Amino acid sequence: MARVIFQNVTKVYGGNPTPAVSDLNMEAEDQEFLVLVGPSGCGKSTAMRMVAGLEEISGGQIIIGDRVVNDLPPKDRDVAMVFQSYALYPHMSVYDNLAYPLKLRKVPKVERDQRVREAARTLDIEQFLDRKPKALSGGQRQRVALGRAIVRNADVFLMDEPLSNLDAKLRVQTRAELIKLHDRVSTTTIYVTHDQVEAMTMGDRIAVMSLGVLQQLDTPQNLYDTPANKFVAGFIGSPSMNFVDVTLETRDGKIFANAPGFIMQAPPRISDALAPWVGKTVTMGVRPEHLVEVSRLPGFIPGMAIPVTVDIVEQLGNEIFVYLLAGSTLLTARMPPDMGIHRGDRIEVSPLPENLHFFDPQTETAIR
Repeated sequence: MARVIFQNVTKVYGGNPTPAVSDLNMEAEDQEFLVLVGPSGCGKSTAMRMVAGLEEISGGQIIIGDRVVNDLPPKDRDVAMVFQSYALYPHMSVYDNLAYPLKLRKVPKVERDQRVREAARTLDIEQFLDRKPKALSGGQRQRVALGRAIVRNADVFLMDEPLSNLDAKLRVQTRAELIKLHDRVSTTTIYVTHDQVEAMTMGDRIAVMSLGVLQQLDTPQNLYDTPANKFVAGFIGSPSMNFVDVTLETRDGKIFANAPGFIMQAPPRISDALAPWVGKTVTMGVRPEHLVEVSRLPGFIPGMAIPVTVDIVEQLGNEIFVYLLAGSTLLTARMPPDMGIHRGDRIEVSPLPENLHFFDPQTETAIR
């Protein structure tokens, strides 16, 4: 079992009162592909570097398999790390770059050759074994860096934004290769990225971090459908979720959300949860694809329409992003390309009731 467990892990850098990582509790399960995602400075790379032994732990424990590794040097942790910068030796051939970590561990020459050629075959870089890194493309260099991790037969792979130096097309291609690679080698992998698209497409589960604190750990779909708080709701999904501060009030036994520019009925399914908030302000959230022009909404519920003015239309070929003004409130909608709407048009949109989210404005936690 190559589980990686964080137990109350904290990292504080000298002179800085704010922890880089604060009381982190989570587990990467055996053979899981776990993605750590969040904005720059959120603590995700620090958390991974503590697993590798490249950063000392200020508090708590990290367990790999059945060993507490807090005091183990990096070479004894049986982890292999892939860096953003590839970290290849420019004067060595691809073969020697792959073989070097095995040479350091005094692996016999015959076994070393077998493992290097097997990794090269897995990554389809056999034809490059005699080349130097400077003769390779960015994607090929990244595969060599991955191969150097694979030859180790380590218990855990750690990947620190390995695709960020690649262009957009190559990133998509290499992303698919990484997923297939993980399916083949089934090694526990912790993958760090700031790109939520990478996280959603690659991770078995995703840990969302902000300001050193774990916000939510769940499957990609659960993060998208049931975010634990406003930060997760806004970070996961592109374009970002729309947020509107609304005041809740009752009319004829029904709860309505009142905002500058519109008033709409809150969905009955969440009335009980919203009842304690009547007379108060909460934050309402709806994703752009869940904001629909009313003529295209079967079974439209009266009282859910929001009158808006079309401000900007962005044509993307297979879809359009429409920026809407409801009074002083700006909303973004993702719509089909045949809408035939233009800047200045007055239309009515409605959120899909089952996809509305509400958040406590103070704690920003979801109101369930």
